[in-house]
Amino acid sequence: MDAKDILTDAFGRLPDLVHTAVHGLTPEQLRWAPAPGANSIGWLVWHLTRVQDDHVADLIGEEQLYVTGDWASRFGLKPDPSDTGYGHSPRQVSIVAPESALALEEYYRAVHDRTLAFVAGLTDDDFDRVVDTAWDPPVTLGVRLVSVYDDDAQHAGQAAYVRGLL
Repeated sequence: MDAKDILTDAFGRLPDLVHTAVHGLTPEQLRWAPAPGANSIGWLVWHLTRVQDDHVADLIGEEQLYVTGDWASRFGLKPDPSDTGYGHSPRQVSIVAPESALALEEYYRAVHDRTLAFVAGLTDDDFDRVVDTAWDPPVTLGVRLVSVYDDDAQHAGQAAYVRGLL
């Protein structure tokens, strides 16, 4: 396997994790948090999708899907490209209001499809390209994609855990 195949396989596992975490839940269940200040299932899946959308859009030099469609309104939010959930306060977490589990799944699927299309076009040399010099060491494309996958997998697991508490 090469790097592209590994990333395709890894990202290919995420839609099932997202589906398992949210399928069949009501909007109220999606907004439920297990304790004051904790993250809800809806926020966790919205956030993991927002981060992937933000980072992949940046990598391909296009606008985020979140701001080019009606996604934000389906979560009770404005289409602010800088709002990925990073650093959200408990109040901000509680404002994320998915209209349905389907809205979360559809947004994730759109971002996922874009991600896989991007990865499919990469060559081995692309993974070594520096995409972010704000870090030491600078971040390569390969490291950024692994970071996105890792963040997604962790938040999908957290969402599945919270679902188990319902």
